Amino acid sequence: MAKAYVYTRHGGPEVEALIDREPPRPGPGQLLVAVRAAGVNPVDHKLRGGYRRPGQAAAELPEVLGSEAAGVVEEVGPDVTGFAVGDAVFGSTLTGGYAEYTLLPVAIAAHKPDGLSFAEAAALPVAAATAYDGVRQLALAAGATLLVTGVGGGVGGYAARLARHEGLRVIGTASEGKKEYVESLGAVHVAPGPELVERIRALAPDGVDGVFDLVGGDHLRAVAELVADRTKLITAGGKQIVAELGGSPVARARSAEVLDAVAALAAADVLRPHLTATYPLERAGEALRAVESGHARGKVVIEVGR
Repeated sequence: MAKAYVYTRHGGPEVEALIDREPPRPGPGQLLVAVRAAGVNPVDHKLRGGYRRPGQAAAELPEVLGSEAAGVVEEVGPDVTGFAVGDAVFGSTLTGGYAEYTLLPVAIAAHKPDGLSFAEAAALPVAAATAYDGVRQLALAAGATLLVTGVGGGVGGYAARLARHEGLRVIGTASEGKKEYVESLGAVHVAPGPELVERIRALAPDGVDGVFDLVGGDHLRAVAELVADRTKLITAGGKQIVAELGGSPVARARSAEVLDAVAALAAADVLRPHLTATYPLERAGEALRAVESGHARGKVVIEVGR
């Protein structure tokens, strides 16, 4: 038996539990991984609450929480090439990351570089890959100005650093308490609130060349007027609204190639994860509360094994 942190029905924190269960068995194209670390993301509590991604099957309860993990290959499923027992890997999970064992599909898994810890690698598949996909989608030229809303969160931090690495000027919206962190990313900080658009225009009188939105709602509606070319308006936080505004959602690649790319950038210190807190599996609920509060800076990770 192995430990896993699950939700037993849809709802709030009260439906979470640490249980014992049989480790999953890998099928074709899958890796059984002994988890060393798991990333914590807002989508985790959204799934617990009943949200499902487009095309995602209904939850089989109890369902293990967590969308990304890093660890060591314990068993290789049929038709798998390029991976072997003992390999250090990371990727998006099929059976949840808050567990001692999980399954990774090889299509969204990659080898962990020696220069990254398991905790750092576990922080890449969701937030860093989303940021990478979004910045690539915008395809702004060096010297252009990019507005990142919600820049103080996990995806926003990665997006700002990647954009700065590519020679973009970055303006980022985040709470006043995150100003120092935002500036450490190389971005110009703007606090949300009254006259937001006017304050951004004071920094960019002709508007911005692209918007990478991570907030949605009225925040997205307000800043949309700042970008003339709406093909350069993308969101990971307000997909229905962005369509009305002429923009589009972040087009996620969800591929091993993207994971290899973000891992190389992380190992080179361009996208090295900013880990703000780590928790043991027994305190996974606390880790999820830290992210669910909306106040976490950088990345929260659960360390499962050594």
